[in-house]
Amino acid sequence: MSVFDKLKGMLKGHEEQASKGVDKAGDYVDGKTQSKYSGQVDTAQEKLKEQLGQTGQRPDSPPQPPPPPQQ
Repeated sequence: MSVFDKLKGMLKGHEEQASKGVDKAGDYVDGKTQSKYSGQVDTAQEKLKEQLGQTGQRPDSPPQPPPPPQQ
């Protein structure tokens, strides 16, 4: 079992808090770097949220269609 799988298990049921933590960490990095790398920070936040099982979508955005089945 990978470390990331363990983290997912620990965060299960606490997705909203994890999302807030990712956002807060990104804001901290943006502050320390004076937003010099804000594009890269935003991309990292999105990818981390995807890995944690979140889509990163806002509640008012339409849902994404599921990916096609693998064959």
